[in-house]
Amino acid sequence: MMRKKTSWGLIAEYVFLTIVAIVSVFPFYFMIVGMTSTSQNIVAGSLAFGGELFKNFHNLFTNDLGFIRALGNSAWIAVIQTILALFISSLAGYGFVIYHTKMSNRIFNTLLLSMMVPFAALMIPLYRMFSALSNTPFEIFGINTFASVILPTVATAFLIFFFRQNAKAFPISLVEAARMDGMSEFRIFTSIYMPSSKNTYAAAAIITFMNSWNNYLWPLVVLQSDDKRTIPLVLSAMGASYTPDYGMMMCGIVISTLPTAILFFFLQRQFVQGMLGSVK
Repeated sequence: MMRKKTSWGLIAEYVFLTIVAIVSVFPFYFMIVGMTSTSQNIVAGSLAFGGELFKNFHNLFTNDLGFIRALGNSAWIAVIQTILALFISSLAGYGFVIYHTKMSNRIFNTLLLSMMVPFAALMIPLYRMFSALSNTPFEIFGINTFASVILPTVATAFLIFFFRQNAKAFPISLVEAARMDGMSEFRIFTSIYMPSSKNTYAAAAIITFMNSWNNYLWPLVVLQSDDKRTIPLVLSAMGASYTPDYGMMMCGIVISTLPTAILFFFLQRQFVQGMLGSVK
């Protein structure tokens, strides 16, 4: 039988959890307080609410950095990238399991090895590849386009591995029965596999959307026009001025945090189930 925890043990556990909770919540509290404060109070570390909320919001939406436009740019990139990444990566992960051969296993192992290469090492080759498409019939995929931000991340080794782990638990008998009924391979994937993997898609959607929404380095390299800047680039520009308006920055940070927080709030149960289902 398991020994019951002593009262001192429970007290220590609750004290530890309380400290961890405070440390975790404090940045969000300071961020919300900063929305209502002046730059001087934020720099001084004031934890009291101020009366500058409406002024900070007014400055945010009327400055020359184009915060609303950047919000739309980030939303467009994140949504398109998430949709493409989920479809392409899940199709690849499904294929590695259903059409398993020695050659496909070698390809998958090579794909896993690519995860060890940092993205910084790939930026120069990627930049040269996309810049070569500029001033050609394929210039819609060239530098300073949203496509150049989206394409390098529509099929990542992590997502393919993630969906492959889920597909390994998918019953092959359903695929064989569907084949006997005359269904095409693509229809089996879209009509049987995808509906049965909703939790995995939800978990992958949260991961992909957050990565795209918070992506800073690659958009900084390829997006050269001010009208195409994303939220991380605009927030960075706010802090790069000679006298940053930290109250305005806090408003921008809070607004930019809401989409990912709302997405996780609505899909948190599916996220947990999808993560557990993919690591079995």
